Amino acid sequence: MTTFDAEAMTHMLVVTDATASRDWYVRVLDASVHSEYGGTSVVLDLLGNWLLLVTGGEATPDKPTVTLEVPPDPDRVSGQLIFRVADCRRTYELLSGRGAEFLAPPVDRGGEIRAFFRDPDGHLFEISELT
Repeated sequence: MTTFDAEAMTHMLVVTDATASRDWYVRVLDASVHSEYGGTSVVLDLLGNWLLLVTGGEATPDKPTVTLEVPPDPDRVSGQLIFRVADCRRTYELLSGRGAEFLAPPVDRGGEIRAFFRDPDGHLFEISELT
């Protein structure tokens, strides 16, 4: 049987301003910059994972029906990134102090404490602590 022989996986987010987003991810989430391309793309290392930030764009020959854009309505979500943390309340305080804007303080859901925040373009993130 043939296997899917991928070497890595990169998550891509469309942002309005690659430089401003880069700075936010580095400041708030301790990401490190791996590379940058022409002011429109930034590759970050975030917790050992690749995160590609790109500015929006029109369809291209290899994706002729696809337009890249930031979320038009941040309250309608089709995906999010989730960070498992040891202490949700402590991480909430840390990230809030760095400029993360949370939707609400951490909520204990019985078995899990979690809180949600957005990046500058409205992408949703969750911090979650198993209890």
